[in-house]
Amino acid sequence: MRKITIFFFLTCFLTSCGFYKDRFKGNVEINDSAEVYVCLPTQAPIDTLLVRIKNTGTLKDMASFEKTARKGDLAKKYKPGRYQLKNGMTNHELVQLFKSGKQTPVKVTFHYARTVNHLAGKLNRKLEADSIGLVKFWNDHTKMKELYGIEPPQIPMLFLPNTYEFYWNTDAREFTDKMFKEYEKFWNDERKAKAEKLGLTPAQVVTLASIVQSEQTKYKEEWPIIAKLYLNRLKTGMFLQADPTVIYAIGDFTITRVLERHLAFESPYNTYLHTGLPPGPIMITEGECIDAVLNPDDNDFIYMCAKEDFSGRHNFTASYAEHNRNAAKYRTALSRWEREH
Repeated sequence: MRKITIFFFLTCFLTSCGFYKDRFKGNVEINDSAEVYVCLPTQAPIDTLLVRIKNTGTLKDMASFEKTARKGDLAKKYKPGRYQLKNGMTNHELVQLFKSGKQTPVKVTFHYARTVNHLAGKLNRKLEADSIGLVKFWNDHTKMKELYGIEPPQIPMLFLPNTYEFYWNTDAREFTDKMFKEYEKFWNDERKAKAEKLGLTPAQVVTLASIVQSEQTKYKEEWPIIAKLYLNRLKTGMFLQADPTVIYAIGDFTITRVLERHLAFESPYNTYLHTGLPPGPIMITEGECIDAVLNPDDNDFIYMCAKEDFSGRHNFTASYAEHNRNAAKYRTALSRWEREH
């Protein structure tokens, strides 16, 4: 009887030791200088969660964590998101963290995107929301109009390039809601007043800014100059004749030189065929460029041409004759470069 009693207590002791080891002994090993995160997707089975956690390479004993996770019914009780693992965390602490929803936000930065599809691809690398789901939401024009009062061509103006914080499991609606709030914050009374003074709506200002930024991607100091040049053209009823609008209309962003055959492409975005501004922005435009349009340079320029030194800067003029001379210098330099290369 004594032997049975001893065996019973020994069994209980060993079991409790195992239980303690599984739940309460440190199981996460991370270098003090490292930051390790795991992203747990929405409605994932336990095996998917375990693979995600295992792939962090931080657990000393994966089997003990798996046992704790299954006992804790992790698959049914976890909250999707991005979680930071800390050195020395126990299995119990890990499971409780994943159940708590106390995730770490992710910084999402975008400074350049040609189209909303391009933007969706960038976001897909930072958020759980896939690019197809994002584009599908933005292409629901009835919903976009109902929620944000935005017509289809103006949808790109909602997205102001910057660095933002989001939870990793942010969906398309949540992302767009936040972008709309940032858009409304940007378009304060002062900016609206400046747009009105120019005789433009905020949507038209962003559309013009998108052309300005497309024309000059390297030297921001030229933005106010180019903005005024196009404002001068709009005021006189001239065609804007902006090459980037033709490229956007065609949809082939590999085009580096707009040729005569490109100019004939029929589209409301082709500013060689239609006067005034296109229906909407031709790229996701930076706030700094929008401000350049709202605060344009004081000039009477009508024409611009790339400088013959290939610096990426432009020659500006109000004279058609001088513009032709500038264009001739650029063509000569380009022909020389093509012969040499």
